[in-house]
Amino acid sequence: MPPYAMPSSETMIESLLSQIASYSFDWRDLLDILLMTVLIYQIGLLLKGTRALQTLLGVLLVVVAYGITAPERPLYLRTFHRVLGQVLFYSPFAIIILFQTTIRRALARLGRTSLLRLGYHEMTEKMLDDIVHAATSLAARPTGALIVIEREQALPDQIESGIQIDAAISYDLLMNIFTPGSPMHDGAVIIGEGRVKAASCFLPVTTDPRLSREYGSRHRAAIGLTEEYDSVVIVISEERGTISGAVEGRLLGPLDAVSLKSFLRTHLGGRSSRRDAHTAAERTHAA
Repeated sequence: MPPYAMPSSETMIESLLSQIASYSFDWRDLLDILLMTVLIYQIGLLLKGTRALQTLLGVLLVVVAYGITAPERPLYLRTFHRVLGQVLFYSPFAIIILFQTTIRRALARLGRTSLLRLGYHEMTEKMLDDIVHAATSLAARPTGALIVIEREQALPDQIESGIQIDAAISYDLLMNIFTPGSPMHDGAVIIGEGRVKAASCFLPVTTDPRLSREYGSRHRAAIGLTEEYDSVVIVISEERGTISGAVEGRLLGPLDAVSLKSFLRTHLGGRSSRRDAHTAAERTHAA
């Protein structure tokens, strides 16, 4: 073939096939692809519907602008390129500071494996029945209440902010705590390790601007806690007499006795099944 002639399509295809054939693909490459797929999928789930996704898109836009204004590019802008370089240099530090809660949730989710669930006590049927009975009775009055149930992550700061109890879970105890006028009716009850640990506890309030204004401080506190910890929170609205469940920064409801128990079974790792999870999802809707 003359040196100036263009290679034929057959020659290009043969060259490509020979390169592919010369590359050795083993189990480590397959594992590499699978791990990267899982990592990208989990990052996508974590960022979906959050402000972090918008920030990530903004950073990518700055990277593209930095690339097309580089000295070797036709659109070389000396000052603009230099300023973008400084922005990119400090952006990782700004992202860590702004989204420390999101990063902490990601690391906590990574650590939620069956091997690390030391000290996590599953709720018995009687405990669930007492909690559900108390929640529905409070909603029928109606009386506002917050019931927090720990999972893998403990809540020592929130427990210390309230009145420590360390008592067995019972319907009568929960009703007495949330009786209007009781010294402990304000704040949240925290349940963990099969015990009522504390009452009248303070919870962090969410700062999500997308949350509807119809929700008051109890609902915002429930969402705020579950944004930072893996706890499950039951919210009884004093104004509407409805029951909602909060988990992983999401609010589900309204719930009745059946759907509330299914919700607790699903997220507390008890004797729930896939059918329970689907039933809870059908009976609830995102706020």
